[in-house]
Amino acid sequence: MVMKASLQLKLGQSLTMTPQLQQAIRLLQLSTLDLQQEIQQALESNPMLETSEDDEQAESQSTDDSNSHDEPASETASESAAETTPDWDESENGPDWSSENEIPDTIPDDLPVDTAWDDIYQSAPATSARNDDENDHDFETRNSPTETLQDHLEWQLNLTPLSERDQAIAHALMDAVDERGYLTSTPEDIHAGLQEDADEDPVELDEVEAVLHRLQHFDPPGVFARDLQECLLIQLNQLPPETPWLSQARLVITHYINLLGNRDYAQLLRRSRLKEDQLREVLALITGLNPRPGDVIDRAEPDYVIPDVIVRKHNGRWRVELNPEIAPRIRVNAGYASLIRRADSSADNTYLRDQLQEAKWFIKSLQSRNETLLKVATRIVEHQQGFLDHGEEAMKPLILSDIAQAVEMHESTISRVTTQKYMHTPRGIFELKYFFSSHVSTDEGGECSSTAIRAMIKKLIAAETPKKPLSDSKIAAMLGDQGIKVARRTVAKYREAMHIPPSNERKRLV
Repeated sequence: MVMKASLQLKLGQSLTMTPQLQQAIRLLQLSTLDLQQEIQQALESNPMLETSEDDEQAESQSTDDSNSHDEPASETASESAAETTPDWDESENGPDWSSENEIPDTIPDDLPVDTAWDDIYQSAPATSARNDDENDHDFETRNSPTETLQDHLEWQLNLTPLSERDQAIAHALMDAVDERGYLTSTPEDIHAGLQEDADEDPVELDEVEAVLHRLQHFDPPGVFARDLQECLLIQLNQLPPETPWLSQARLVITHYINLLGNRDYAQLLRRSRLKEDQLREVLALITGLNPRPGDVIDRAEPDYVIPDVIVRKHNGRWRVELNPEIAPRIRVNAGYASLIRRADSSADNTYLRDQLQEAKWFIKSLQSRNETLLKVATRIVEHQQGFLDHGEEAMKPLILSDIAQAVEMHESTISRVTTQKYMHTPRGIFELKYFFSSHVSTDEGGECSSTAIRAMIKKLIAAETPKKPLSDSKIAAMLGDQGIKVARRTVAKYREAMHIPPSNERKRLV
């Protein structure tokens, strides 16, 4: 067999993402905190970038010495976006997205950030690679660790006079406590484990029980309980003896906790031989107890939300503007830029030229991000005026394609813009994705958003009679009377999403 070489000509098309486009897409999907870290990293790595605040401080100091001065020509990011506050009620043609800060001709005016390449950049936020030892400025999480339940119990144990033997038993018991404050192992299992570790003098089960009884007086009340019944009894035993209805509460918890959990008040009244008004007082005392004592100790790290967009009403019109505090204003350092010589091809001059080009692209990407975010937020506010004026029940159905068509961008771009971006409104701070919801048909041929239906369900449940709570079927029928077609299983799904228990668990004795 003879191999013969030949030439073939093929035509094809391919999409190539430039580094500048990749940077624009990455900045577009960053959250506010991640964006601040990205800007800080760019300021540290690129000598051509500087914050305009530093330059403004220097100018203010020079103003004291001179009545007039020339302002250096430089490029500023975020000034144009921060000062652009479109009011879509003022013009039929929509907001004006022009900027007073022009970018040199070396950068195209229209930066293409509208893409559909989800396989390359997903909606997950990108994190900047930084040296934790040198550049970690997260002082709060480093220097102010939150106290865990184990730390709280250990602190109390160190203040409790116990022998070394009892200390070892106490540590074994503490290791078996979960985050709720409950003991996950029985005293017998803990005793068996201590027996295996004992060399000469074995530990008795009575010693484990005695130490456990001592630890059950620790804070928070109810800790080291083996089940819910014991947890509630521990808390009742720590109340002052003169507490009203204390003995009756112990009786209900000790003998009739199953009836109480099933809210079978008829059987509970008959067996406890309490009158309805007396049982009401007893239940008020019991419901004041904490079934999860470990939750009292805050273990969660603080979660800060910085709004990207601020919405306020001005002269009867809703105005949308970017939060000027979300990112520092950056600009090209005019001093370093003046060092570049056109005809010089030395290594130093080439480095400065490359850094200048990267700085310009970074500033342009930030401006493009801010303008895109402002466009999307403005269209959302325009569509959801009813929510801003009247609340959740006036929320309209909205999907990504609606906003994508309005701003002439791809749905994937809208998804990036609305992920981990927050809007500050007079009704609170909401993620932009909160304003998107599916729709349900009405009898009149219209549409009602799922968010509005959730608000209606919540309102109906809040107004129900506690003795006879509304079932999911009854709520569906009441919504049908208002012209909203919704099935019982849909009501159950929305109710569970709002963490509202079913009707049998909402039943109360009033």
